[in-house]
Amino acid sequence: MTRKISILPNTRLEGHGKVEIILDDDGNVIDGFFQVIEFRGFEKFCEGRHVEELPRITPKICGVCPGAHHTASAKACDAVFNADPPDTAKKLREMYYNAHMAHSHILHFFALGAPDFVLLKEDAAKRNIFGLVAAVGRDIGTAVVDNRGHAQRIQEIIGGHPIYPVSSLPGGLSKPLGEAEREEIEKNAVSLIVFSRQSLEIFENLVLKNRELVELIASDLYRHETNYAGMIDGEGKVNFYDGRIRVVGPDGGEVCSFEGADYLEHIAEHVEPWSYLKVPYLKNVGWKGYIDGPESGVYRVNSLARLNVADGMATPLAQKAYEEIFKFFGGKPVHNTLAYHWARLVELMYASERILELARDPRITDADVRNIPSGKPSEGVGVVEAPRGTLYHHYVTDRKGIVQKANLIVATVQNNAAINMSVKKAAKGLIRNGMVDDKLLNMVEMAVRAYDPCLACASHTLPGGASFEINIYRSGKLYKRLP
Repeated sequence: MTRKISILPNTRLEGHGKVEIILDDDGNVIDGFFQVIEFRGFEKFCEGRHVEELPRITPKICGVCPGAHHTASAKACDAVFNADPPDTAKKLREMYYNAHMAHSHILHFFALGAPDFVLLKEDAAKRNIFGLVAAVGRDIGTAVVDNRGHAQRIQEIIGGHPIYPVSSLPGGLSKPLGEAEREEIEKNAVSLIVFSRQSLEIFENLVLKNRELVELIASDLYRHETNYAGMIDGEGKVNFYDGRIRVVGPDGGEVCSFEGADYLEHIAEHVEPWSYLKVPYLKNVGWKGYIDGPESGVYRVNSLARLNVADGMATPLAQKAYEEIFKFFGGKPVHNTLAYHWARLVELMYASERILELARDPRITDADVRNIPSGKPSEGVGVVEAPRGTLYHHYVTDRKGIVQKANLIVATVQNNAAINMSVKKAAKGLIRNGMVDDKLLNMVEMAVRAYDPCLACASHTLPGGASFEINIYRSGKLYKRLP
């Protein structure tokens, strides 16, 4: 008789998902699924709106990655109006965006990901940010909060709000950067670089010097040979704000390279009846199912994918960290899923260094930050590298700029096939003969968390509501159950 194990809800990720594991008569794993059971409706919310409103509407998709949607939306609006922003506006947007990457990577690594390494053998009640602070010390905990705050403050200065930005308009920005603000950003960037170095040292001391954890990271349990996609600049280096999309195969060879506006020529979406998340794949290969290897159309995005597709990092300390990760694994590409956590810290260093570079650019306080659109609106695509991977916003408007169609392909959706494959592989390797406990199931969840999935972005509930139950106890007895 088959048996089903449900992990519901998944913990330490953004949004609500579940994992279903199917066992055979002997208690061994037949299959495993990562399911998102909320219906996505955000694209429909955009239809009928003035397109210039979307950079302020679409960030409301999520409280963790609003900066990614604001920036991708703004770039799509630039394209809709054919209005190229001035150089200073592009630099300010990029500086804002690197602060967004820094805050998100700090959040994921320390609050969501790191407990899987540092507290691997602890009970579930301790595998969280509070358990982590207890393990690594209050000083590091304080540094995490302070530096995430620095990144948020940079976003607030440029974006007009620490969480939900409002400053980007078609053709540029609503305001330039003042000198006092620039000085504050420069000071925060210096602190972020120090903290990035400290974070890499923490990873080295607590993870890379722990033989058991090294074996876990390098193990076949969390490994898939897939394609990878990410944005690169003109020199082939990682860039979060602008550039071409490069796709490499499981052997590291380039499969294709394209402008974001041409994404439909290279990416298609498969639909499953058991999930509200679509499954993108490489169009020239086709959908071959949940398999890896050279015959598969499955590709992965996010931090490790970006490092795999790039020739290096554009800043010196990040380049040094980039070389160390590939030296550790013996070359490119790295297929080990848990290495996504390490790659995030490499990117945190790059984002911090890039903010400082831009803050010291002599043109960064130039008042020329917008080209007023003069053309008729039509259609446009905006692409950025969100913390969780490549993010596409595609709008089609009528002659008055009213949105007729919106297509958002978010990062987590693009990792959907890989997450499912990783769940199944981890479950098959960990659960044998019906022997399963909380710690093994947490290790299955680790396969999900490595991708830092943002389900709030990838799928939305209509008309809304939480997919979990809240129990309130008074004097040890159940007082009220919500919803």
